[in-house]
Amino acid sequence: MASLGHITLPRAPSFEMSLLRRPIRTRIGFNGRIVSRQAQVSVNASVSQKAIEEEARVLVGTYARAPVVLASGKGCKLMDAEGKEYLDCASGIAVNALGHGDPDWLQAVTDQAAVLAHVSNVYYTIPQIELAKRLVASSFADRVFFCNSGTEANEAAIKFSRKFQRFTHPEDKEVATSFIAFTNSFHGRTLGALALTSKEQYRTPFEPIMPGVTFLEYGNIQAATDLIRSGKIAAVFVEPIQGEGGVYSATKEFLQSLRSACDAAGSLLVFDEVQCGLGRTGNLWAYEAFGVTPDIMTVAKPLAGGLPIGAVLVTEKVAETIKYGDHGSTFAGNPLVCSAAIAVFDKVSKPSFLSSVSDKGRYFKDLLVEKLGGNLHVKEVRGEGLIIGVEMDVQASPLVDACRDSGLLILTAGKGNVVRIVPPLIISEEEIERAVEIMSHNLTALD
Repeated sequence: MASLGHITLPRAPSFEMSLLRRPIRTRIGFNGRIVSRQAQVSVNASVSQKAIEEEARVLVGTYARAPVVLASGKGCKLMDAEGKEYLDCASGIAVNALGHGDPDWLQAVTDQAAVLAHVSNVYYTIPQIELAKRLVASSFADRVFFCNSGTEANEAAIKFSRKFQRFTHPEDKEVATSFIAFTNSFHGRTLGALALTSKEQYRTPFEPIMPGVTFLEYGNIQAATDLIRSGKIAAVFVEPIQGEGGVYSATKEFLQSLRSACDAAGSLLVFDEVQCGLGRTGNLWAYEAFGVTPDIMTVAKPLAGGLPIGAVLVTEKVAETIKYGDHGSTFAGNPLVCSAAIAVFDKVSKPSFLSSVSDKGRYFKDLLVEKLGGNLHVKEVRGEGLIIGVEMDVQASPLVDACRDSGLLILTAGKGNVVRIVPPLIISEEEIERAVEIMSHNLTALD
């Protein structure tokens, strides 16, 4: 038995048995109830409720959590404390690219943990260097800075952008220090990244935050070009595909125009691929589909398969402006997290893997259009690869809640009217069909 404070948690039923060997087949009905004698016999129905009550007493209330206590996972399946199965199409908010319990990832983590987990960046470690070599070889970048999350990566990009401007204009009393971000953007919750995030409800409680940020309409070429030409813009931050904002994709023309305007004015172009990067779109990096390269790119979510990591990929012209002491992190790029990331990268970067993501993404979208497109509440199905948005004409949370009760985990995005689907990249066609079946069955929750 495992103990959580005063809560006694039974061991979750083994996925080795319930999903792989299946001695007793567990089926989830649309009502979310488990049809299994094994589950009915072995659970204590009060475990999750006790955990939820304990959480409310000891944790800061920053999350509006779904009323589910997850206990174990395998592949694209999760299991709660009572043994109910869920098909995971949220993947920890686009983090678990290889799903849960990938054997190669697990082997990399356990092997490295047994040898050396952390020593800080006072010393050299080989896994960090090996991961950086892979990121450089696979992208536009010449060098990498490691951190611990997406918001940290964007904070570093802010600092690097301002340092670049000061370094390249040493005689100027006033250098470019301002930034451009866009409507529906999300770049993080720390103060700098928060200043680049468009939703006022995220920013207002913490004002004053970093000044000098102008929000422009996502996709407005003329407005962006005019402001960049002012000479006051240190960097332009843009997501090639917005995730939190509602799964909106930039156009090739828009990103090309930003590249041209930044080149002419001496501003830096920063691509935030925290959510859309590393295979999620069917390309290794989302920018590849647009034929436009940035000066800086931030990545994080899927890179270490569930362990905390962030990375800032930069060109040599940016890297040469950053000196000892300009930035740093105690935990960043430690041997444990980098070994995990190497295991993820080596799988996801294979052409056959990326091709499968593209194929499954097309199948998923086609099936969503076929099964959901006729519903009056469904306005659009969009996305690239396995980052998919289904826009509704009403709030999507009733559908998300109903799907969760039926054993499917999905997310909202945008103004709450978009269903965001970001499953593990290993999801099977059978699991895609099951996800769409559950969503279709529960569309009545929107009425």
